[in-house]
Amino acid sequence: MSRTDWCFFWGSLVVILLLSAGIGLLAGGVTLSPSHVLDKGFRAILELHVARVTMGAIAGAGLCVAGCILQAILRNPLAEPYVLGISSGGGLGAALAIVMGLPTGCLPITAFFGAMGATMLVYRLASVGGRRQAYTLILAGVVVGSMLSSILLFLVMTGPQHRLHNVMWWLLGDLQVTDWHLLKIVGCVAMAGILLALLFGRQLDVLALGEESAGHLGLHVERAKLLFLALASLIAGSIVAACGLVGFVGLVIPHLVRLTVGASHRRLLPACVLFGASSLILADAAAQTLLSPRIVPIGVVTTLLGGPFFLFLLRSHGRGRF
Repeated sequence: MSRTDWCFFWGSLVVILLLSAGIGLLAGGVTLSPSHVLDKGFRAILELHVARVTMGAIAGAGLCVAGCILQAILRNPLAEPYVLGISSGGGLGAALAIVMGLPTGCLPITAFFGAMGATMLVYRLASVGGRRQAYTLILAGVVVGSMLSSILLFLVMTGPQHRLHNVMWWLLGDLQVTDWHLLKIVGCVAMAGILLALLFGRQLDVLALGEESAGHLGLHVERAKLLFLALASLIAGSIVAACGLVGFVGLVIPHLVRLTVGASHRRLLPACVLFGASSLILADAAAQTLLSPRIVPIGVVTTLLGGPFFLFLLRSHGRGRF
């Protein structure tokens, strides 16, 4: 594309994000009209909608970036925090903090260690003779994710009853954050991780060529992979701590964006940030309004949409073309 085409493309993504944010502000359990935005009587409801849209933008952008990182360093088109069990690890860490009654500021910390532990466990289990095949990674992620989810459900069953509802709703995915302190912490952590990923987009391009090629180009492969795994775990873990388990966002959006901008991460990552934020805001707006006054958890919506896409990719690439 020419420079004019690229300017139009990036401008379109920004406009789509702004329109999505506007729709997200007006949609919800209590639908607002544009005139309500300036009405002081609706200020409390508007603040809740602002927090929800902000969390949706952060979560959508962060999960997409984490998915891009994992797909690049593992050279696996099916890699994604939810599929590889990273989200379950982060969820277990956050659930432990909730059940133990720790301050909300501790949630991103415990979620990060849970996500990082799950990442390293999957990475180790998938190693066969020093190599990690696509199916081995997926199977290891599914098994680890299932085990961690079982432990998480056990915590829910045995934990304090007065915290049961919060944990169960959080497990299904919920973008509504009533604690602005937690939102600020998660936002700062996730945005810092996204910025670091954007700065090191060239290194991700090199890793995507393969470990041997990356080594010949002067990159310390194992150190780079460990750092990027930690970065993806940090982003995914912090988001899970705030909005629970939201699956398949980091799988679907990067593939759709890659069809337009190509595989270069210097373009792919910024496009995923903008399009991922818009997509999750719109998905949450639909979840809020389709069955109103009932609210569908955002994790249910993303799984229903992303699950078939995952099966399509698995079938398309399942004949040794990873």
